[in-house]
Amino acid sequence: MDGIVARASLKLRAGSLVSFIVPQPPRAGPAAEEIDLDFLYCDDAMAAVNKPPGMVVHPAKGNWQGTLAGALMWHLERRNERKDDADSAEADAAQPVGGLSSVGGPTRPGIVHRLDRDTSGVIVVARSEEAHHKLAKQFENRTVEKTYLAITQGQPQFDRDEINLPIGIHPYQREKMTVRRDHSTSRDAVTRYEVIERFRGAALVQLSPKTGRTHQIRVHLAAIGCPVLCDALYSGRSVIEPSFFDIKEVAGAAVDPDAPLIRRQALHAASLALLHPITNERMVFAAPIPSDIERVLAVLRNA
Repeated sequence: MDGIVARASLKLRAGSLVSFIVPQPPRAGPAAEEIDLDFLYCDDAMAAVNKPPGMVVHPAKGNWQGTLAGALMWHLERRNERKDDADSAEADAAQPVGGLSSVGGPTRPGIVHRLDRDTSGVIVVARSEEAHHKLAKQFENRTVEKTYLAITQGQPQFDRDEINLPIGIHPYQREKMTVRRDHSTSRDAVTRYEVIERFRGAALVQLSPKTGRTHQIRVHLAAIGCPVLCDALYSGRSVIEPSFFDIKEVAGAAVDPDAPLIRRQALHAASLALLHPITNERMVFAAPIPSDIERVLAVLRNA
């Protein structure tokens, strides 16, 4: 107002000049975007995708583009609109007919469950309302078998154990979750883990979450003193270089100690097993370890 930024509570005076920006109207849903996806499975009822790190699952404030939901819209929902393109028609010929479930609302077409932006790996989506309800029921009943791989900063004390600690909203940092007992936001959370390999200052751990709380694996590993490597939110590191492990050479060859090895949390949804929502057949989907996590493992193994 009158050339200065004013608060909404400011009382106006006669003759004051007020300028404002009209906010963007709320979006009905994600726009279809031509983004490559690694489909592990697809039929008329459901699909399984190997989500790359850095991809947000569904649109939210500040993340309307580049989402998995937008990519799914292009690959599955918009296929009938691309029939005039000979190349697209040929590629679509093997794609089962159908779109995406609308049960989750307009901003979450087909989305049954989530992975964090920087977590890679298997995620399943529903292509029909019936499939969505039946898949969601399996997640609700905790019958879905989820297996994750993580490189930890530090080593767990035990070779295998169960972490049974309730998780709630962090009291001071809204974007974080934390182990929190006897609070209105706290929910029970159980994660089983097994150490696959131990390194100097790190470990490769396989994890099976028995509940599905927000940031569950990341919070539980941080709670036992071994946060996920390069987890900016829970370990305080947003990039990892060889110097972090005091590595100067690998397999006898010198390495640049400051060359980044990984720039996101070293957490990967390696496999997911559930019952097909229509046929009731047991399905197992697996995603290979991505190159950035493999790079860290290669350095740790050969250092």
